Amino acid sequence: MTSSSALSPALLLPRSCRHGASSMKELQTLAPISPARLSSLLQTMKRPRRTPPSTPPTPQTIHRLHHHRRRRGEKAVSVGQSLAAETPEWVPLDLAESELSLPLTFPTGQTFRWKRTGPLRFTGAVGPHLVSLKHLEDGDVAYCVHGDRPDGAGARSALLDFLNADIRLGEIWEAFSASDPRFAELARLLRGARVLRQDPLECLVQFLCSSNNNIARITKMVDFISSLGRHLGTVEGLEFYEFPSLDRLLAVSEKDFREAGFGYRAKYIVGTVKALQSKPGGGVEWLTSLRGLDLQDAIAALCTLPGVGSKVAACVALFSLDQHHAIPVDTHVWQVSFT
Repeated sequence: MTSSSALSPALLLPRSCRHGASSMKELQTLAPISPARLSSLLQTMKRPRRTPPSTPPTPQTIHRLHHHRRRRGEKAVSVGQSLAAETPEWVPLDLAESELSLPLTFPTGQTFRWKRTGPLRFTGAVGPHLVSLKHLEDGDVAYCVHGDRPDGAGARSALLDFLNADIRLGEIWEAFSASDPRFAELARLLRGARVLRQDPLECLVQFLCSSNNNIARITKMVDFISSLGRHLGTVEGLEFYEFPSLDRLLAVSEKDFREAGFGYRAKYIVGTVKALQSKPGGGVEWLTSLRGLDLQDAIAALCTLPGVGSKVAACVALFSLDQHHAIPVDTHVWQVSFT
């Protein structure tokens, strides 16, 4: 992989959206999903989405929430409450705003699992780690790891890999700008827009939800799937989960997904999960191995999965398989290519 291919023109079209919050109840263990618990999760899909708060809750609000939850007999203490009791430890990530702009990276349709938890702050799961990112006053990026016993070193390593931090955008953008006046014009507005390096399974399932869909509905579907995984914590009233394993996803039927509002995508998600499970060595290993293939071979392999066409395959290749010269073409990219 050459550094000159690290940035795709697909990111020249960031999509603005306010990610919806899930109100789903946490799953305490990784035991098989009981019909009653699954039914409860399905019911949450019918509830209105909450809008993430633009500012942290007041101490009075946190006290009221804590008192309410204590009356309900909930034993878990949310991360949002713990943040009110102590100042989170923000650690510089050694990434300037020109290398990573959070607003130009997370709400752009690459991932639907990161939530805005402050004006310049986003929170999400990287593997088993619950992490928040924010811009400091000088624009540099800092992070904090949530949880009672956070694995700081492990979380930092996983986060840097997720952010593709070994690829420096500055030199790449200068080279692109020098060779393309149109790119140079747009680059001034999009400094720090970065391609993520997501977990392949997580990325694939998200983009199976994206077919003929809008961001608000995609986010709601992804929130439902995420809630099948291990609960990691609550930040600013928003629930976060580790992405479920293939075995976990196998426990959900096509009927369950349809009742949750997935429509025809339910068949493709269930079919893809079953197809991956049957791969020699396991579906996760098979997906990860596609990082070592040429782009066309990786696209062809992905397109053998139920419901995966060229657009979804290109998205998965770009955002999780190190195929940075892949360009997912939708109507917006098609139109801008003629501008």
